[in-house]
Amino acid sequence: MFKIRKIALALGACGVLASAAAHADIKVGALFPFSGALALLGQESFRGLELAVNEINAAGGINGEKIELVKADAVDPNQAVSETKRLISANVVGVFGSYASGISYAASPVTELAGVPYFELGATAHKITTRGYKYLFRSNPNTALYGVSVVNALHDIVAPGMGLTPKDIKIGIIHEDGPYGTDVAATEKQRAAELGYTVAEVLPYSAKTVDLSSLILRLKGAGVNVVLQTAYQNDAILYFNQAKAAAFKPKVVIGAGGGYSLADTAKAVGAGMNGVFDLDFPQSSINPAGAPGLDKFLQAYKSTYKSDPQSGHSLTNYVGAKVFFEAIANAKSTDKDKIRAAVLAYKKPAGQSANGWGFDFGEDGQNKASDFYVMQWQNGQLVTIAPSKLALGKPVFNK
Repeated sequence: MFKIRKIALALGACGVLASAAAHADIKVGALFPFSGALALLGQESFRGLELAVNEINAAGGINGEKIELVKADAVDPNQAVSETKRLISANVVGVFGSYASGISYAASPVTELAGVPYFELGATAHKITTRGYKYLFRSNPNTALYGVSVVNALHDIVAPGMGLTPKDIKIGIIHEDGPYGTDVAATEKQRAAELGYTVAEVLPYSAKTVDLSSLILRLKGAGVNVVLQTAYQNDAILYFNQAKAAAFKPKVVIGAGGGYSLADTAKAVGAGMNGVFDLDFPQSSINPAGAPGLDKFLQAYKSTYKSDPQSGHSLTNYVGAKVFFEAIANAKSTDKDKIRAAVLAYKKPAGQSANGWGFDFGEDGQNKASDFYVMQWQNGQLVTIAPSKLALGKPVFNK
């Protein structure tokens, strides 16, 4: 374990005090899957963190010291452990990550043991923050809320809009079998039972699978007319392609996860994506009136990367990173206990961040004021339809 160098921190414009003499002096780890099957969303997530750091550094850094990002590529849990140890040996003052729940779950015990704060910006598995860790903090909502949000969207928006009642619906839950997909599926099943829905099938699969045909035949044979899928990108595309080949056409498909929010997924699936619902982090397609700073983020993204955001993961990481850097500044130290106290004391009501989230951290480090939004693919565009104050469109129902 190393002793973290203490520095004085203070906020000024854009949350950080500017200084003309600022130089790269504060090392922060950036642990994401930069290669492998999760690289697209891993890179997109990192971009949000990078934009937050760029913004802070442009304002002079933290008390005259610029932030330096030390990248670490974690394609799986084993690599997450080894790369986190490397970051710690490089004397980072904290580790930011990581998009994938398996990576976060493996890396955070390493930082906890070393007394290094871990700031999770995107991984959702509920159990990440249920292990009694003191120096693990998460800005985004978790899977305990995710599955409930998916079924609530079905119950409150989709089913009534299609003229369906719970007795008309047979749900098939399919999910990647990592901690993220397993947690979401379990809460979907529980919430569906509470609302009186029949869950005909709950079918896990490996996110690395190249064949979902037998799973789709089981859904078809069970008379499933509503599919809830928790997926990454490749398995989401695979489901739609093989469902089409098997002539399996459920009335409703609701996705949970980054795969359903990506423009590249919609391009790969084609017309079959239109009408599909999606529960995910806030996307850039929200009403800016309820998300101050969104326009600034979008301008910075396009200027830096010469394109529009590929998903809401960059916006989510940008918003969360800024909050944690502000909390570190409030702590006026990189001492782990002072950072913990500053994070737990940090409060922001909904409607004052660039994605509309509020911030209120519990003793377990979980932000209790973040939420998932309801979206739908319409004519090749992902349209936010709820919550109403951030919506840019209304749902379209294919009855």
